[in-house]
Amino acid sequence: MRRFIGGSLLFGRKRSPPPARRNVSDDWVAALPREKSQLFDSVVRNWECSYAMMSVALDDALSLRARGELVCASQQVSVAADLLARLASILIAFCDALADRGKHVGNLPMVEPMKTEFFRGDTAQGAASWNGLLHHVLFGGRSRFFHKLKILSGTVEQLGREFDRAAEDISMGASVQGGNPWDALDSLHYDLNTCLREAEVVLKSFLRAVPADQIPALAGDLTAAVPLRSVRVRPRFTRAPV
Repeated sequence: MRRFIGGSLLFGRKRSPPPARRNVSDDWVAALPREKSQLFDSVVRNWECSYAMMSVALDDALSLRARGELVCASQQVSVAADLLARLASILIAFCDALADRGKHVGNLPMVEPMKTEFFRGDTAQGAASWNGLLHHVLFGGRSRFFHKLKILSGTVEQLGREFDRAAEDISMGASVQGGNPWDALDSLHYDLNTCLREAEVVLKSFLRAVPADQIPALAGDLTAAVPLRSVRVRPRFTRAPV
C-alpha cells in the first residue's frame, strides 16, 4: 500500500517541477494586458518622436557640412544638441521613476547586462563592461535591476554631456581642424539609440511585473513633464566656424 505524507503520495504520482521564471526574451515577446500595452505604446511613441526629431536635425547638419555650408551646419548641430538633451532628460527621468516604483514591487523582472559590442564609444562601452561585471557579482535579481537602471541613467547623462561638448567644439570652429567633433556626434548618436532600445526592453519587462493597481500612478510618473534637470555642461557658444 502506498503511504500518504503531507496529503500527497510518497510513491506513484510525480511532482510537477516549479514553473520556470520568465527571462527577458519571454517578457519582450509576450503580449501585455490592454492598459499596460497602451501605456507602453504611449511612452515609447514619445521617446521615438523625440529621437526622430533629434536624428533629423543631426542628419541635416551632416548634409550641410558635406556641402560646405559650415555656418548652417553648426546652427543645425546646436538644434540637434538641444533635442538630444531633452531626450536624455526624459530617459533619465524614466530610470528614476522605475527605480522609485521598483521599491514597491515584490517580483521585479529579470534584466540582462548591457553588451559592449552594441556600443561604439568608449563611454558607453566602459559603462556596459562595468554593468556586465557587476551583473555577475550581484546575485540578487533586485540588485541587478536597480544597478541596470543606475548604469543606464548615468550612461545617457554622460552621452548627453559629450554630445553637447562636441557641438560646442563645432560652433567654435574646432571641426575645421580635422573633423573629430563630427565623428564624435555620429558615435554618440548611435550609442544613445542603443540606450533607448535598452530602456524599451526594461520598460516592457517592468510593466509585466508591476501590479495592475499601480499602473495609473506609474503612468503619471512616465508621462509627466520633462524635468528641469539638464545634461548640458555649460552655455553653448554661438559663434559659427569661419
